[in-house]
Amino acid sequence: MRILALAGRRLAASIPTLFLILVGIFLLLQFAPGDTVDAMLAQMGGGDAATAQQLRQFYGLDLSVPARLGQYLWRLVQLDLGFSAIYGKPVATVIAERLPATLLLMTAALSFAFFAGLVLGVVAARRVNRWPDTLISTLGLVFYATPSFWFGLMAIVVFSIYLQWLPAGGLEDITAVQTGIWRTLDIARHLVLPTLTLGLIFLAIYLRIMRASMLEVLNLDFVRTARAKGLDETRVVVRHVLRNALLPMVTLIGLQAGTMLGGSVVVESVFSLPGLGRLAYESVVQRDLNTLLGIVFVSAILVITVNFVVDLLYARLDPRIAAGR
Repeated sequence: MRILALAGRRLAASIPTLFLILVGIFLLLQFAPGDTVDAMLAQMGGGDAATAQQLRQFYGLDLSVPARLGQYLWRLVQLDLGFSAIYGKPVATVIAERLPATLLLMTAALSFAFFAGLVLGVVAARRVNRWPDTLISTLGLVFYATPSFWFGLMAIVVFSIYLQWLPAGGLEDITAVQTGIWRTLDIARHLVLPTLTLGLIFLAIYLRIMRASMLEVLNLDFVRTARAKGLDETRVVVRHVLRNALLPMVTLIGLQAGTMLGGSVVVESVFSLPGLGRLAYESVVQRDLNTLLGIVFVSAILVITVNFVVDLLYARLDPRIAAGR
């Protein structure tokens, strides 16, 4: 019951957060030069002022900013994200076509970064001030300091061009019709390089946090008590140290969800993945504000959902959170 009460409080707090994000982004986009009609006329090779005025009236761009904001919020209440003039279809349809690729990339990259960072952090803490700790810490610093786009480009050069082990881009092989397990394996093969590129920076963060957390917990009194009872070191680490050391790692998952969505813009562009990140970039270039606002709305929902799940998991790992202590 305490966890359910915590879930209710978190959901209630997320509603005004989502409202403020959407209003803030909508108002900021009004300061951007140009609009959807300008992009459409540029694609058509130009047009007269009368045509531009008619198009602005058709898409409601001739209204005042408060009126457009009110219309947008009212459509959101009705779960209507609007119509994309550039893609010629509802924004919800455009996003639904691109969302699976981003979810796959984020899930793969976050899982890789979390579990690899967990293992490397534990190894570094157990071999503190020895060569494994020095090597892992140095690699973590290199991963964190190197831009993700450079990792991506170098991965393409090495693994796609020279070694020809992995594809250079795309989500799957469009020249072959595959189904079932073969299509799944093909998609996984295409996601290897983007996953590594997006996940290495976050892996560096996770291993440093895990190392510091392990070193702190290993010196606490209850760990000394467990050792004094005669428990072997592996059991002490797995059953007593890890659960407490994982708390900062779990917190980071929620904090890094939004950062990972932002990083996917670069990674999806480098590897030509048809995801939300690349769609956001295309929407900015083409001044497709409806699509861009829809992406912000879906991204905010994703980040809020991830943080909600993390809060529940955190309360499960630490019962004091659910008790409100």
